[in-house]
Amino acid sequence: MPSVLKIGAHLTTAGGLDKAVIRAEEMGLNCLQFFGASPRQWRVKEQEPDSIKKFKEARKSAGLLEVYLHAAYLVNLASPDPETAAKSEENLAAHFKIAQKLEASGLIFHIGSGGELPRPEAIKRVVSGIKRILDKIPGPAKIILENSAGGGQKLGSFPEEIKEILEGINSKRAAVCIDMAHALESGLIMDYTEKAVEGLMKRWERSVGWANTPVIHANDSKTAPDSHHDQHANIGKGYIGMAGFKNMAKVKALADKAWIMEVPGFDGNGPDKENADLLKSCFKH
Repeated sequence: MPSVLKIGAHLTTAGGLDKAVIRAEEMGLNCLQFFGASPRQWRVKEQEPDSIKKFKEARKSAGLLEVYLHAAYLVNLASPDPETAAKSEENLAAHFKIAQKLEASGLIFHIGSGGELPRPEAIKRVVSGIKRILDKIPGPAKIILENSAGGGQKLGSFPEEIKEILEGINSKRAAVCIDMAHALESGLIMDYTEKAVEGLMKRWERSVGWANTPVIHANDSKTAPDSHHDQHANIGKGYIGMAGFKNMAKVKALADKAWIMEVPGFDGNGPDKENADLLKSCFKH
């Protein structure tokens, strides 16, 4: 295990971006994820220079190791509707620009669904959209594809398909996030026993590669394996369970990744210290 584990959470920026950093510190976290703009609106409000300055100062003071932004839920680059696809690309580019200004490690987004489109055409649209965004928005932050929970023609449930998209983009500025709950909900893995985890790790390394996977969404699942229903549970309280998280924590290839929680919280207000402590406890072996 590395000397310092990277443990973080998706936290609210209510009151200012710097307040999210303070919340992370209070929970004993050294990584952070948040929305750089509204996740439910097409229109993107840019962050004020003063807000960016305060955030950077707070981050430096807290010594956060990594920061990630999450894109809007509306984004669907694979959409068969030209207007939706265009708005998605514009919105994602705007969020990506904010990620660059905040000096985040990357912007994580949901790949989307091609609906009635043939899968190869849907993949082509995603690849083209991301390439245009990367050309338009310079900077070191990466655009990060997240594996999906499947269902509804969603793309990216399986690493082989994600590999195809990555190879199409063909850029070191593109990477991948593996969401533990989505992997279960999509049927990519049916449980997190040692044997199943070993199989998933081999399949992921063969397809996507660990060098292309800087971050893990450490979420338990409220819904059953292969349900195609995306609903997160607190650490150890869903179908993955504490044993499942401990089995993932044993994997040496994941030791240097950022483990980011997107959980409901025990009080229903999002990630909390109790979840953070539960996740950290999985690495004590």
